[in-house]
Amino acid sequence: MAVSVHIPEYLDDCELVAAEDLAREPAFWLAHLLLTVGDPSEDPERYGVDESVYEEMVEHLGDPKEPWPVLRVPFASGHTAYVVYANFEDVNNVEFFVRHPDWGRLGYLGQCGADGAGPGLSWAEFTALVEAPQDSAEGLTDASQRLLLLLPMLGDADMPGEAHGMMAQALSQCGLHPGAADELATALLGEDEPDGAPCWTVTTDSPIAVCSSSYSPRQIPLALGITPSQAQALADALNGRG
Repeated sequence: MAVSVHIPEYLDDCELVAAEDLAREPAFWLAHLLLTVGDPSEDPERYGVDESVYEEMVEHLGDPKEPWPVLRVPFASGHTAYVVYANFEDVNNVEFFVRHPDWGRLGYLGQCGADGAGPGLSWAEFTALVEAPQDSAEGLTDASQRLLLLLPMLGDADMPGEAHGMMAQALSQCGLHPGAADELATALLGEDEPDGAPCWTVTTDSPIAVCSSSYSPRQIPLALGITPSQAQALADALNGRG
């Protein structure tokens, strides 16, 4: 039975359900990645996923008549990252945001879909969320699953050499064909980025890094308007210091 998820600051007129059970399905991971940052026309059989199973998963993730699937990544000091498949009758988006129960607001990372916005995470933040110890009974606990879930929000000019290997390993561990994982990792991470790729800096206005990309919601500090102590706690959590 699906478990309802309540996010007080989110849309009032939509029903949300916990969807972490989907993480057991390789078809989910392939659909999540191809629909957000990959090529949706790819042949799923190349990656060890039956075409009919893949198509069924895509339909499920984008069905506007069903409750919206939500996957959660708890991280330090009571923060949680959310990924919501927001399915309206005329548009489908995948929304990424963070929340703390004391804020009274959401901190938007970005979204994939018709109105794409991002990136929402630097490399340091991305790895901190992937590797964060589990301090909640809800959400994903596996690092490979967290990595694939949050990958669409990653964007950083300062990417380390091991990023590709981490991605390929996560793809294999989540059930995709190991022989195709290397090529898919390359496609998902993109080619070497030219000058002007997203850079992240901390200013005197906030301890939370801001992004140089004009497409990123994080041109301003994440969760703008939270208290200074809350902002410091978020900055620490996003950098693995919480």
